[in-house]
Amino acid sequence: MAPDAFKGTLSANDAAQAIARAIRDAIPDALVEVLPLADGGDGTVAALAAAGYEQRAVVTRGPTGVPTVARVARRGGTAVVEIASACGIALLGPGQLAPMTSTSLGLGDAVCAVLDDDPDEIVLGLGGSASTDGGTGLLVALGARLLDANDVPVPPGGAGLARITRLDLTGLDPRLRGRRVVVAADVRSPLLGPDGAAAAFGPQKGATPEQVVSLEDGLAAWAGVLADATGVDVRSAPGAGAAGGCGAAAIAALGAVQVSGAGFVHGALGLADRIREADLVITGEGRLDRTSLLGKGLGDVARLSSAAGVPVLAVCGQVALSPGEASAAGIGRAVALVDVVGPAAATADPTGSLAAAVRMAVDSEGWIG
Repeated sequence: MAPDAFKGTLSANDAAQAIARAIRDAIPDALVEVLPLADGGDGTVAALAAAGYEQRAVVTRGPTGVPTVARVARRGGTAVVEIASACGIALLGPGQLAPMTSTSLGLGDAVCAVLDDDPDEIVLGLGGSASTDGGTGLLVALGARLLDANDVPVPPGGAGLARITRLDLTGLDPRLRGRRVVVAADVRSPLLGPDGAAAAFGPQKGATPEQVVSLEDGLAAWAGVLADATGVDVRSAPGAGAAGGCGAAAIAALGAVQVSGAGFVHGALGLADRIREADLVITGEGRLDRTSLLGKGLGDVARLSSAAGVPVLAVCGQVALSPGEASAAGIGRAVALVDVVGPAAATADPTGSLAAAVRMAVDSEGWIG
C-alpha cells in the first residue's frame, strides 16, 4: 500500500491505512505492507518515520506569521525540514490565502532549529508552500537582509520583491558553513515563465491574474539581485521555482544541490526493494494526470514496479489518463473514486470511497486473484 496524499482530503498515511483495511477485509490471508509516500511536499517528514528517522516538534512562523508547530526529522547526520509543515498552504483555512504577503520565514525557522542539532546535511522538502516570495523569508530567517535602493530593509513576501535592490548575506547564520544543503522538490519548475513559480502555481495560492504578473516581475528582479549577491544566475535553473521560488534562494545563497523529492524519500524507504518483494502494489493520489508521471510519488512507484514486473493498481480521486496512457506508464489499472461513488460522496467520505474503490478492483474478475 504505497499511496501519496490525496491533497485536501487524506494524508498519505490515512490513505494507506484505508487501502490496507479494504484489502484485509477482501483477502484476509494477504500479507499487507503499509508504506505511505511523499515527494518533498506535505507528509515528507511523516513518511520518513518508516525509514527510521526520529521526529520532533519545533515552533515556526506560519505563512502569515501566526506561530505554528512543525515537525522535523533526523537520522544520523541528516536533518529534514519541510515547508508544508512549517509554513505551507494547508495551514491556511478558507479565505485566508495571502498570495502577496505570505512568506517562507517558517522554513528558515525550521532550518535554524535543526542547526541546533549540528547536522552534516540539511534537506529542504519544498512542496505545498503558501507563498511566492522567492525564498526571501527563508533567507531573512537565516540572518540575511533585504535592502531597497536607500538601504532600507524590505520585508519578505511577494509584494516587496521588486523593491529589493541588494541582498546582504554577511549576517547569514555561521552554522551553515560546511553543511550540505539539499533541495528535495516535488517539481523541477524554473523560476520564471509559463511553468514558473508565479504563472504555474500562483493561482493555486490565491493570486489573481494581475497579481501573477506582479509576482513574475518581482521574481525576475529578485533573480537579478540573487545573481549580484552570489554570482549564481537561477533564472533558468530547473527546480528554482519550487515552493514559490525557495529553490532559487537555496541554490544561489545556500549552495544547495537538487534531488528529486520522491527519489529522496523513496530511497530512504528502500522502496525499490520492497516493490520487488511484492505481488501487487496499490498506489494512489488525489488526481492522476500527466503531471503525476513527472517525478512525483505515484509516477515513481509505477516506474519501479514496471521495472520489477510487479502489477500496479492506482486508486485516485480523479483519473485524467486514458487506459493506454496509464498502461504505458506501468499502471495496470486506474480507478477513480468519483466514478465509483460519485463526486459528492467522494468528497464527503474520502476514506469510505477509497475503500469502496479498492474493493471494487479486488472483486473485478481477472484483476486480483
